[in-house]
Amino acid sequence: MTSPNLPPPQPRSKGKPRVIVTRRLMPAVEARLSELFDAELNHDDEPLDREGLIAAMNAADVLVPTVTDRIDAAMIAEAGERLQLIASFGAGTDHIDIAAARARKIIVTNTPGVLTDDTADLTMALIIAVPRRLAEGVRMLQQGEWHGWAPTGLLGHRLGGRVLAIVGMGRIGQAVAHRARAFGLDVVYHNRSRLPASLENMLGARYEPDLDMLIARADVLSLHCPASEATRHLLNARRIAMLKPGAYLINTARGDLIDEEALFAALSEGRIAGAGFDVFVNEPRINPRFLSLPNVLALPHMGSATQEGREAAGERVVANIRYWADGHRPPDQVIEDWV
Repeated sequence: MTSPNLPPPQPRSKGKPRVIVTRRLMPAVEARLSELFDAELNHDDEPLDREGLIAAMNAADVLVPTVTDRIDAAMIAEAGERLQLIASFGAGTDHIDIAAARARKIIVTNTPGVLTDDTADLTMALIIAVPRRLAEGVRMLQQGEWHGWAPTGLLGHRLGGRVLAIVGMGRIGQAVAHRARAFGLDVVYHNRSRLPASLENMLGARYEPDLDMLIARADVLSLHCPASEATRHLLNARRIAMLKPGAYLINTARGDLIDEEALFAALSEGRIAGAGFDVFVNEPRINPRFLSLPNVLALPHMGSATQEGREAAGERVVANIRYWADGHRPPDQVIEDWV
């Protein structure tokens, strides 16, 4: 799908384009990049700082960043004239100022879809693990505090019949809803636009247009929306206070969606039952207070961490660069109005 307002692909000069990759990718992907392009790889896998990213943007025809590389308007303004494509590794695009790139006629691509199932699988694992108190059980064993089975030991909650409230019903939200049906969860969702009735029926999901009402009904609340100014602190202190005392919060989307201070207070005071996270506000500098709470299961942003998914994402990066190098519009070009 294209837009008449988009700049046409720029003609390529002869020779292999200079491609700079900011992090280590899967070996097969790096080999393919080196075969097809004049590729500079990051063999040490050390993240580039702001100055390093700007230097790369001045030396490359194509920059291949990841979702942890923040590329703002000021950095794009300092990019060299030769930079024509930012082929990002990952589905998210909130780390790149798309409007600034477009103003400079720099095409931005991402890798949508290939990591959906992996992230949905991990989300479902948290939905199961947090109410069943699996993290507490592991800690008890590791600390030598388990003294054997007891009728009232480590009692959690079953999932069947409970309300799973999904905020954001894109690819990942739909994949989570599909998995949740097998566990007997009652799926209700909120989205900017309602899904077609046929898709709702297939997923067994009901639409709730009022986000506050959805949150108040949730037994398990799972967040799957992109990060933006509109969604920052979507779950603020007021909305956290709407959650049931027995509710669980799951976030595998973006840390900025939650007011972490308000959430910590609710968890530490027992106003909600527990939470499972794969993302945080200041990654990798996670607030250590969350790690001290027994009702929190925290993971190090590993939702898409499968060999298959990372290889597929790398293949999409290669494909996007090849389309651009051949003078065609890349299949995964990000269009500002869609973000």
